[in-house]
Amino acid sequence: MLVVISGGPGAGKTTVLGELGRRGYKCVAEAARQIIQEQVRDGGDALPWSNKELYCELMLERSIASYQEQKIASGSVTFFDRGIPDTLCYARLVGLPEGGIVEACRKYRYARRVFLAPPWREIYATDEERKQDFAEAVKTYEVMARVYEDCGYEAVEIPRLPVIERADFILSMVSSE
Repeated sequence: MLVVISGGPGAGKTTVLGELGRRGYKCVAEAARQIIQEQVRDGGDALPWSNKELYCELMLERSIASYQEQKIASGSVTFFDRGIPDTLCYARLVGLPEGGIVEACRKYRYARRVFLAPPWREIYATDEERKQDFAEAVKTYEVMARVYEDCGYEAVEIPRLPVIERADFILSMVSSE
């Protein structure tokens, strides 16, 4: 079962995935952050603040490749830090064409229930890859929830609790699916 944990930036997704990984679950890193790190390191411009089109294209390619790799290898629960519909969310936020992305969202399906980490001001922080302010994080979350629902998923909000309790919540919902 391929399970997505998504939401706006800085909402604690990666921290929860770290906890799930410590419990022995396979977790797949976020493609977008990897792309940003690589582009900055290599002097590339496929960045959300530079060449948005190329960044979106790479994000979709990497997300599909990651999905395909895990779909073949997965015999148990695998958690993804963001899914293919996150690329659609990005395209909507910045006004890019959606056609090929929508088709990929239809073709590559995750578990029906997707977990969304809501904006959480108390833990929000920017860094080298996350430059959005909190208001933009809220807007991203709102668009993300609509995108996943538009793609036919049940979006479940992760409660704002300590990380261990957040992981317990997700695991209880996954086991009931």
